[in-house]
Amino acid sequence: MTTMTHKPLADEASNIADHAADTASHAIRSTQSVANAAFDRMNDKVEVARDRASPVVDRWTSQAETAVRRSVDALRDTTTQLRDQALKVSDATAGRVRDEPLKSILIAAAAGAALVALVNLFSSRTRRDGR
Repeated sequence: MTTMTHKPLADEASNIADHAADTASHAIRSTQSVANAAFDRMNDKVEVARDRASPVVDRWTSQAETAVRRSVDALRDTTTQLRDQALKVSDATAGRVRDEPLKSILIAAAAGAALVALVNLFSSRTRRDGR
């Protein structure tokens, strides 16, 4: 009789184990299904966000390119204007030196003396301050 009692208990234990394994497998499949659905929804949201952001990024890129192009053009224009002004000043200076050479030499000497005085003033102040 003891063997008969053990056989149904063993069968019942096996059935319980099988049922537990089936329940665990079902829970795992269910969890995987829920996780896959969540990932699909998240992927859809990322795609929508990317689709919405792409035109904005394209517009910003275009605006940045336009701003850079305008800056380069403005810099080119300013450089041309400065070059033209420097040429005019150079021509005017050469004309004055040609017209009044003695006066030009005196002005150059005075400017040189003033520059030397400024350099001496700043260098003595630097030495005095201990810099």
